[in-house]
Amino acid sequence: MAGKARSEASSSSRSNTNSNNRGQSKVHDCGRNRTPCGYCKSPGLTSISHGLWAHSLTVNDYQDLLDRGWRRSGSFLYKPEMERTCCPSYTIRLKADNYIPSKEQLRVTRRIQRFLDGTMDCKKPLKVEENQNAAKGACCNADQEVSSSAVKKNSSYNNEEKNGEEKIIKYLSEEINGAVSLCTKSGEFPHDIQLPKASVKKVSHAKRKLLVDVSEHLVYSSNIAFQIAASIKRTQPGMKDVHQSTVSGNLADENVLSPKVIAEKLTNSLKHLAETSGLSVRACNGHLNFYSGTIQTSLDGSAEIVATSEGSAARHASKVFSSKNSSEHPPVKRRRLEIYLKRSSFDPEEFALYRRYQIKVHNDTPDHVTESSYKRFLVDSPLIFVPPTSDGTVPPFGFGSFHQQYVIDGQLVAVGVVDILPRCLSSKYLFWDPDFAFLSLGKYSAIQEINWVKENQIHCPSLQYYYLGYYIHSCNKMRYKAAYRPSELLCPLRYQWVPFDVARPFLDRRPYVVLSDCTSTQGGEPSLPSVTEHAMELQHDDIRQEDTSDVFFYEDEEDIEPESESSDDESGTESSSPTSHQMESGDVGNILIGLKGSCVKYKL
Repeated sequence: MAGKARSEASSSSRSNTNSNNRGQSKVHDCGRNRTPCGYCKSPGLTSISHGLWAHSLTVNDYQDLLDRGWRRSGSFLYKPEMERTCCPSYTIRLKADNYIPSKEQLRVTRRIQRFLDGTMDCKKPLKVEENQNAAKGACCNADQEVSSSAVKKNSSYNNEEKNGEEKIIKYLSEEINGAVSLCTKSGEFPHDIQLPKASVKKVSHAKRKLLVDVSEHLVYSSNIAFQIAASIKRTQPGMKDVHQSTVSGNLADENVLSPKVIAEKLTNSLKHLAETSGLSVRACNGHLNFYSGTIQTSLDGSAEIVATSEGSAARHASKVFSSKNSSEHPPVKRRRLEIYLKRSSFDPEEFALYRRYQIKVHNDTPDHVTESSYKRFLVDSPLIFVPPTSDGTVPPFGFGSFHQQYVIDGQLVAVGVVDILPRCLSSKYLFWDPDFAFLSLGKYSAIQEINWVKENQIHCPSLQYYYLGYYIHSCNKMRYKAAYRPSELLCPLRYQWVPFDVARPFLDRRPYVVLSDCTSTQGGEPSLPSVTEHAMELQHDDIRQEDTSDVFFYEDEEDIEPESESSDDESGTESSSPTSHQMESGDVGNILIGLKGSCVKYKL
């Protein structure tokens, strides 16, 4: 019987392997685990979950498991028994395209930019709060102390900055006027009329828009295209209806000089600014927008984000418009941020940073932070790597487990551990240099990971979601994950996704809730959904798993930084059946489980 099951499972798995060439999953059932809870710190073994040991796991199978409430720590997979465990943990996700950054998250981005520009004073050391293990983002909120001497220098820096901005604006205006002149000489613009001169304005911080890459900011803007279009319209009768046609969206003739077309032509003539000033120019609905920031790709294919700022344009403008007083002020030290994405592997520099982080931030003893424990926790992965393809099904870096390194001026300051899966980026862990706590690198890395999903949808359209791991409403230090909005929680019974704002009133009243029942009571006064028979059943299998260091790792994971999960597609998870807690056919049916020396299919 066992041999027959093994043969059937192997045959089915081979068939699936031939269809997607992504290997075969094999896991070993570890049974129920009872461990001390790292969240409520209650006495006894109150944290209850079910465990699997993964020898190998395809990215598709892991995605299906994640979308049923599982997650991994190294090669160990676990799923909380929600109706039994002391702190129910709900999988939380965010659709990247719908992400709306909060004011605090925008402040973090601007703080990083000021630090890179060299305009932020960092002379005084910052104390790392004891409670920083609250979260990947919330733990970095320590305010920086500013010395009195820095305050005195502030006014002089502000004056210098203002002068620098005026030079940049003058430089950009002249560059635009030069581009207009070129377009006129080439016949793209009429040569028999007087065209207006360009004016450039600095965009305030409040109005700056974050793009796909959060390291880029809208800094300056010009509406010269609208002015040129208006001048042409006044002098040429055939252009009278251009503006109305543009607004209605019915402009069919691309040669008509609408503000949008004019802005595109000018943009093509201003592309050299990216090299000469560090500012990239783009046409946006007729406006000429100037952005700070560039993106590069290293030779080995690793993602490298090189953060720049308007400071580079200021330096170039200073060369063009030489200032007699430039030598009176010391040059501002600018910094270079690079972000590299690499396959999960042991790196001595990463381990040294991890060890320092665990000891200083989480007060771990040095003998507890070992190389072997680090490897089991953050390096070892059962995920089978899928190399990139050109057919739009796999992103440029492939699918699998990765480490994302944040490097400032050649110094490794943070490492994010992530899994890239067919439909999401699953953020697992982040550790950072305690000396850089004031930068809130936890929040910054989360924003970067969300934007990574957006950016790579071009290469792999199925990539839609960013998973932040488990949300634990009963643990205050885990509630920060809901700050990344709009988020959804996974129903632990029916595996449907429920908006966090809908679920929150019910979670305020009870730790364990069948979230899918909340959607039917949205219209009226919140009433707690009834606890179903399934949720009240007690399993007879009460075997306690032997404690091992491998098993215990996942208990500490969320206690430190945010992680994230991946998900199945929405059609697969939002089942309409009231008893859809049983897995749909094909979800994880190809996973092999080791049982008494045989391999059998996983069935719920």
